[in-house]
Amino acid sequence: MARYYDKINNRLVYIERQASPNFWDDHWNVENFKKAVQANKNNSRFLNTTKMFVKKGKILEGGCGIGDKVYCLHHNGYDAFGVDFAKSTVKKTKTYFPELNILEGDVRDLKFGDAFFDGYWSMGVIEHFYEGYESILKEMARVVKRGGYVFLKFPYISPLRRLKTRRGGYKEFRAEDCNLKDFYQFILDDTVVKNDFERHGFRLRFMKPQAGLKGLKDEILILKPVLQWLYNYSGKFSIIIQFFRSFLSRWLARFSGHSILMVFKKVRYLDDFIG
Repeated sequence: MARYYDKINNRLVYIERQASPNFWDDHWNVENFKKAVQANKNNSRFLNTTKMFVKKGKILEGGCGIGDKVYCLHHNGYDAFGVDFAKSTVKKTKTYFPELNILEGDVRDLKFGDAFFDGYWSMGVIEHFYEGYESILKEMARVVKRGGYVFLKFPYISPLRRLKTRRGGYKEFRAEDCNLKDFYQFILDDTVVKNDFERHGFRLRFMKPQAGLKGLKDEILILKPVLQWLYNYSGKFSIIIQFFRSFLSRWLARFSGHSILMVFKKVRYLDDFIG
């Protein structure tokens, strides 16, 4: 994977393999597909975050992958929906779980009415579009009710990554030097994202950096062999290691978090800004 720093937009650019529907179908072609979905039936961290802001009602996951979070919401009292453009993955999920409202579709052009949802989860989606996430954001603003919430998770410029940019830790991004057909994702500036959402009638209500261990191992290459072992370990002492890994990841998150969770409340209609 080649990584570059886009100084103009303060973001990292990853060139590896285009995050196309075929890519995601390959990515989600996991062993024991049904078990992988069911394993998240009572995902406490995900549920607790949802319940902090949306107690009941309709929730969409845009870019739902295998549908495990939709499954979780469905079995915990929500009217849950999922959309993904990975055709084979959606078909497989609907085969195993016909009770779920999961559709093949595009988060940039949703087939739902205005103000239809009380909540919208988006995890690891907005960063994968080279043209940007403006069209995704407009659809969020359209389909989420006033007073509803968007739960947004994306990889971001952590303090560690910011420090690396200042010290020249990444190659400078020049579009003409890159094969943009192989664009995979951006690592985004959370302040820019916040400002973009506020322009569309949202207000930030909660923010939390996450995945500090991943962020550290991906950026400090001299430590990567040890940290990768810890990150992947599933042996004899897996329960102890899992606890330590989780503690370490949370402790490191403020400095080296790979991703950030931001929760926005819809306070105005998009038409208020257009008119």
